[in-house]
Amino acid sequence: MSNTPYQPVFTNTNPYAAHDGSRDTQYDTPETEHLQLHDDLPPGAAAPRFMGAAAHDANRSSFASSNPTLQGDEYAMNAANKPGFYGLDYNDSDLNASQANFPKESYGGSPYLGEKAAYPAKKSRKKAILIGTAAILAVIAAAVIAVYFAVIKPKQDKNGTSGNTSSGDSSSPDSSSNGNGSGGTKTNIVVTGGDGSTVTMDDGSSFTYKNSFGGTWYYDPANPLVSGARAQSWTPALNETFKFGEDIIRGVNVGGWLVTEPFIVPALYEKYVNTSTPVNDEWELTTRMAADGSLGDLENHYKTFITENDFAEIAAAGLNFVRIPIPYWAIEVRENEPFLPKTSWTYFLKAVAWARKYGLRINLDLHSLPGSQNGWNHSGRLGDINVLYGPMGVANAQRSLDYIRIIAEFISQPQYSDVVVMFGITNEPFGPTIGKDAIKQYYVKAYETVRTASGTGEGKGPWVVMHDAFLGLTEWKSFLPNGDRVQLDIHQYLCFNGQSADDYGVRIAAGQPCTAWASGQNDSMTAFGMTHVGEWSMAINDCGLWVNGVNLGARFDGSFTASHFDKTGDCVTYTDYTTYNDQWKADMQQFALQSMSALQNWFFWTWKIGNSSVSGRVESPAWSYQLGLQEGWMPKDPRQSEGACENSDPFNAPLQAWQTGGAGAGDVPQTFLAQFPWPPTSLTNVADVATAPQYTPTGTIVTLPGPSITASGTASVSLGNGWNNPSDTAQMFVPIATCGYLDPWMGPNASPAACPPLSGTAAARRALITPPPSRR
Repeated sequence: MSNTPYQPVFTNTNPYAAHDGSRDTQYDTPETEHLQLHDDLPPGAAAPRFMGAAAHDANRSSFASSNPTLQGDEYAMNAANKPGFYGLDYNDSDLNASQANFPKESYGGSPYLGEKAAYPAKKSRKKAILIGTAAILAVIAAAVIAVYFAVIKPKQDKNGTSGNTSSGDSSSPDSSSNGNGSGGTKTNIVVTGGDGSTVTMDDGSSFTYKNSFGGTWYYDPANPLVSGARAQSWTPALNETFKFGEDIIRGVNVGGWLVTEPFIVPALYEKYVNTSTPVNDEWELTTRMAADGSLGDLENHYKTFITENDFAEIAAAGLNFVRIPIPYWAIEVRENEPFLPKTSWTYFLKAVAWARKYGLRINLDLHSLPGSQNGWNHSGRLGDINVLYGPMGVANAQRSLDYIRIIAEFISQPQYSDVVVMFGITNEPFGPTIGKDAIKQYYVKAYETVRTASGTGEGKGPWVVMHDAFLGLTEWKSFLPNGDRVQLDIHQYLCFNGQSADDYGVRIAAGQPCTAWASGQNDSMTAFGMTHVGEWSMAINDCGLWVNGVNLGARFDGSFTASHFDKTGDCVTYTDYTTYNDQWKADMQQFALQSMSALQNWFFWTWKIGNSSVSGRVESPAWSYQLGLQEGWMPKDPRQSEGACENSDPFNAPLQAWQTGGAGAGDVPQTFLAQFPWPPTSLTNVADVATAPQYTPTGTIVTLPGPSITASGTASVSLGNGWNNPSDTAQMFVPIATCGYLDPWMGPNASPAACPPLSGTAAARRALITPPPSRR
């Protein structure tokens, strides 16, 4: 049984009972049209993460079963039986890739101020007490001064965020939304600590911080926006520069938190599985929750699934980045969209505060767009693609670009830019259907949008992260020349390919992760620039509760209901982690090390899988980093991966100056930009975009609120106003008042006039559109 503290929301009933444990399905899958192993994948393209059955009569094809293009076998695995690889309790040390046994290095006390306690003395030793007290006070004073000049002062000089008058909006529904203290005059001398120190969390509880890698937490209630924490000794502190291309991203996603997915948080969905219409996605989930008055369960999920303690554990696991998926409805909803609006933004702000406290950097990923960019359940609604595709394709893209702009303006503010350093502008747009021309036009416009929000000056604002759109890394090698701080993201999965009986031991003997991924990453770092892997997992087959979608079964055991697959093996071998023996866990760990070595800069998907309310345990264990640490198949020190794949053709750091915000950054040639005008004149299935509905830029600008925090004592803190660049004054795209519009989620097959006049039910439906909030 997992020690994961997260408890299922629903625990009193077995939703499978009426079916005697069976999991029937009445739904189609996007793969039913095109289920072969997809020889038509572009070279270098990875298999996408297929999540969910299409419950909305979709007729598009999916690439979920695709074979990834292997990159040759020049990356052979180092010997898998090297002594010292498993079961060691590693401390921080200078790891040498050629060493089989990694040396331990014991750490003394934190270089920062630790917790101090005056030990009681005998009453007859008054003089000793006075001397001891004076000594303690001297030590405290010296430590506070050292912390000030080493941490606080550099931060103030860097962005000037300390000591300013608060001008931010405080309209968040939770008064402690950033996870920090809430004012008053309480003095807390202990503002930082390392391994063994006591941390007080935002709810007032405390725990002992365990970080054997030299990491230090930092939180000063008098200066709550100061970033002095360090995740590990080898990771730059937040007030130092992370050198992409030289410093290594070892990150993890917090999937399923602010964008729910059935296989990650099954307890939320299991309540509805034993009904005539099982819930497949968050659209359906919030619709049903609203109908039965249980929307509070969704916010309770936000409160309990990921907490401050998770961020402390992530840093202690040797990880330095967190990728946080958020949906567009964190900003607003319109028309009949049933999603819970704005609430998830409050919890993202908590994540920013927790990341700041434990020295973690954030890659914020816009995971779900209006209309859906890929038709999978993690886009919000399962079914059709309606972004850059179909009659509402441009209108939905216009709206999406506004949301990109609003987020970019917020995270570019100096109060947040040292924590939120990367911005994934769109998760997994499905390029093979949308078309590469439309994707590239959209990316160029999104890049310009983020850079405008960042303002002028070297190194301003976040790195812009573009997913490869399942077109392959080589498609992007000459894209955005001289682009200012742009990263390419690819998601690498083996589990959705043709199923194989080869277990972890067979795969590591063949060095499968090394041969599949390493050379492609090296080549892209040279040909494009900074390239990372935003998602990968330990899954080597599609076993796991709802990994393919609610009630769809698995290809591996022949239970896949959307199409016939011969049985390869028993899924219980992989899903019941309580039966894993030591050798199995050792093989899994070596597979993880090879994967980390091959992928080089990565974010594991995902940190946590919630317990099923039926079985009471995690049913997709290969996807949970936290569970892997607890049970022993994930490495306690990810640096052990260095040398797990032989690298005969490594990328030679550093990146070019313009790629990292230096000389020439942003000087994208006009001849290049001219190839990708916005808006596009046509889409794959819309010959003339002028005939399709579009929005007009006449709406009031929406800004995101900052956290509701107040500095303690007499200090004040500026939270920003949500809008980094006051010169960015263009208005938002909104419906034309005199026009009728198709539902943004209606699908690609209708052929409406560009602006049908309002009449009858169309006029009534127009009245249901939620007006955007006024700019704050």
